[in-house]
This record gives sequence, structure tokens and C-alpha cells, in this order.
Amino acid sequence: MEIEASKAVQDRVAQTAERLLRDAGISTGMRVLDVGCGRGDVSLMAARLVGESGLVIGLDRDERATSAATERAHGLGIKNVKFIPGDLHAPPIVDAPYDAVIGRRVLMYQPDRVAALRPLVDALQPGGLVAFQEVDATMVPASTKPHPLHERVTRWIWQTVEREGATTAMGFELPVVLEAAGLEVEGLRAEAIIQTKHHRHLTAWIVRAMIPRIVERGVASEAEIDIETLDTRLAEELDRVNSAFIGDMVFSAWARKPLRSVA
Repeated sequence: MEIEASKAVQDRVAQTAERLLRDAGISTGMRVLDVGCGRGDVSLMAARLVGESGLVIGLDRDERATSAATERAHGLGIKNVKFIPGDLHAPPIVDAPYDAVIGRRVLMYQPDRVAALRPLVDALQPGGLVAFQEVDATMVPASTKPHPLHERVTRWIWQTVEREGATTAMGFELPVVLEAAGLEVEGLRAEAIIQTKHHRHLTAWIVRAMIPRIVERGVASEAEIDIETLDTRLAEELDRVNSAFIGDMVFSAWARKPLRSVA
């Protein structure tokens, strides 16, 4: 049951990214650059949408991540995607110009978001698409009843991100940043990831992955986190309080590079 619940939560989160790609217009035959691709979750989504006649390039500065993504694609038999280690400030030009540039939880880590976008926009063909999804802490945690443990864990996550130099308000910044990079925003959406005792989130899994970063930034100790019991304690709190809790807000935006004016 725990594995099934985890899969259901992953599907719920993944749906927000897939909706963005579909609404933005990622479709058959397109060449797509996925920046900050990590282990390839969004790249593989895009690969399914562009089909065999399309191509997806996943770019990430972590070579271990691109290697893992390559292995995943091979294991799934997906051939229209390739993963390259590199920096989004110098996007690959071999398969450019691209029809679309996409990214998830990437711009929040860039000191100058507009400057980070400009080389990506340059790599787009005129009329090309840009679609980004970012998380935002401006309105979370939120609930009508106290969830002390959930609130504390949410603070651990966001304090760590902030101490790493990222912005915690990227969702609200997103449309303005896209426009400042010379793009025409076509669509915007904000979605809350709502938790109840019957609809859990991957909170403990996220914290487990972040423990070295949380401890290194002095946000919490391993003893405070007590990762082996954290998921159980979170579940018990949701059951006891029996009220919805929002710890994550996901902002999505898609925009288009203007067509060149006719001389």
C-alpha cells in the first residue's frame, strides 16, 4: 500500500508538469531543450509528446544526473531523447534552433533570472515556445488548522533553499522575468498541492533526499529530522488534525519568442 500511495502522489505531481507541456503546445515533431533536466523526468514526458519524429535534449550541469537519465531512457526504450552535461548559460547549438525550451525548478536557482533566459531565447527559432514550472513559498504553509510538524518540515525545506541562494518567490516573479527576457507570455497557472489524510505528498521522501543539504546549511540536525519515523509522524498528524494542508505551490507559465518583423 505504501508503494502504491507513493506512486499515486508522484503521478499527481507529474500531472502538473505534463499539463504545462500540453497547454504550452509541445507536440509531434518538435525539437525541445529541457534545461536543468536532472534524471530526466520532464525530458521523458516531452519525448512522448514530440514522438519519434521529434527530439528532446536534456541539459544539466550534473554529469551523474545526465548519466542516470540516459540509462533510464535506454531502459524504457526511448530513442528520441539525449542527455548532455552542460550549463544553461551556454546551451548546445548542434540541434538548435529549438522549437521549445522547457524547465522545472531551474530559474529559482539563478542569481540573474533574465540573464539566464537570454541565451535560451537566442537558441529558439522565431515563434518558439518557452515553458517553465517553478515552486514558490510566498503563500505556504497554509491551512485552517495548525499542522505543527508539517509547518516545521516545510520551513526546513524552504530555509535550506534560501540559504543556498535561491529565491523563494520565483512563482510570482515568473511572468515578469519571461517578459523581461523578450518573450510574450501566453498562459499562467498556479496550483496548490493539497494534502489530507487520504492524499499524501512525498514530503518525507523529499526531506530524505535533502538531509545533507539541510544539515550542511544548519537548518536542522539529523536527530531533529529523525527521518526513519518522519513519514509516520506526518501521516499521524494529517489523520489527527483531519484538515487540508498546503505545503507546496506550483506556478506554471508559457510564452513565445516573437516572430522577426518583416523588413
